[in-house]
Amino acid sequence: MNMTTALNNALGGLTAASRGAAVVSGNIANALTPGYARRSLELATSPISGNGVRTVGVTRHQDPALIANRRDSDANLAGTSAISEFYTRFEKAVGSVDDPKSFASRLTDFENSMTTAASLPDSKVRLDQAARAARDLADSLNAASEGLRRARSDADRTIGMQVNRLNQSLQDIENLNNKIPSIKNSGGDINALLDQRQVLIDQVNELMSVNVVARDNNRVSLYSDGGLILLEGQAAEFSFTTTGETKPHMTIANSLLSGLEMNGQPVRTGGNSAQLRGGALAAQFEIRDELAVEAQVHLDTAAQDLIERFETAGLDPTVAATDPGVFTDDGNRYDATAAIGLASRIRLNVAVDPDAGGDSWKLRTGLGAAIPGNPGDATQLRAFGAILNDARPVAGGLYGTGNMRAAEITEALLSKAGANAHAAEGRMTFAKHSQLEMAKIEAERGVDTDAELQNLMQIEKTYAANARLISTVDEMMDTLLRL
Repeated sequence: MNMTTALNNALGGLTAASRGAAVVSGNIANALTPGYARRSLELATSPISGNGVRTVGVTRHQDPALIANRRDSDANLAGTSAISEFYTRFEKAVGSVDDPKSFASRLTDFENSMTTAASLPDSKVRLDQAARAARDLADSLNAASEGLRRARSDADRTIGMQVNRLNQSLQDIENLNNKIPSIKNSGGDINALLDQRQVLIDQVNELMSVNVVARDNNRVSLYSDGGLILLEGQAAEFSFTTTGETKPHMTIANSLLSGLEMNGQPVRTGGNSAQLRGGALAAQFEIRDELAVEAQVHLDTAAQDLIERFETAGLDPTVAATDPGVFTDDGNRYDATAAIGLASRIRLNVAVDPDAGGDSWKLRTGLGAAIPGNPGDATQLRAFGAILNDARPVAGGLYGTGNMRAAEITEALLSKAGANAHAAEGRMTFAKHSQLEMAKIEAERGVDTDAELQNLMQIEKTYAANARLISTVDEMMDTLLRL
């Protein structure tokens, strides 16, 4: 090997060491950057000198199977978190037994106030108190139904925002798919673009669980778990119309709520054949179209039971068979054809509401009485109080086939809400731990800063050795020139 060859080899070594130091420092600097994958410098023998070194390129390392598993845990966490939040909101809307404004507490207050009024039926104060307790009971159902309606409306608005974000992310991925091959063909470094695309795919995955298929020229295709073609050359376009403020009777079936469309075609968002599975977007559709509807049924059943109890034939001899009882459907008798949203419409009969121009003494004499009658007669008050403890069938067999008292239906409602919230929180906690574990595994197989520092020390030694070789060649040439 002559001095020229030695000098060229040393210069090539310095260049490789410099590039290697840049790659290692980039790995260390981006160890915590989302979407970043570890790089390594690829070296080969120089074809010119035959024993020198040249840099072939920078290789990006990632484990597709590990990333797929981590994305699955990300989508699961996003979906279970949304559902857990909904059930928590519904549990708070219904209230607990120790909440003075909850449906259960209001029912207890109403029962107690009826007993108190029956013990002194000529007391206007106690009769007014009983009437107001009844109104508070109806108001508690109204408030719970309103809280549920808001949660459903929030889900509808969230869907609209998520669909916009989904469309933008898919379009950005399509643009990167088109940009990456041209940059690579021109000799540019595409690794940063691959990192950016991975972040965008992760964003799509949180909304809708996706499968990634590698294509030629570093392009990718995306498919949903439900079989939707999200990106195959061209990105799919989703459409959704936000309703904003929903009502209990609104559904996709009656066209009062918008469904999801992809490229102008309807997307199945519910049921066993759903094309939308996993992720936050599917969870929001489940909340709006299934979970909130089911929760409304529980509230409406409690309201129906309360209204029908006081419409029992013979309970109040002063009213006609077509007249409403103590509790009404916005002033009317219960109508089985309009059961949806009943909890939002249940009201105290104005005839006994002292704050709405009514007379609370009608709780003692009967709602259809024209005069106060005997102030010491508590027969009707006791009958009204006793009807709450009458075991009756629950509409639709919602809590089984047995008969239940009003308090038992209330307990079943609160128990159902609490159990759902607890189960959803458990699923979310499990999903969170799984996601953290998968993220930890991915990080461990990603950039190892200790290993990178060792590589950097080795590169430093290599750089020093090549620099020393250049210095030696320089000294030899100076010696030759002095001869």
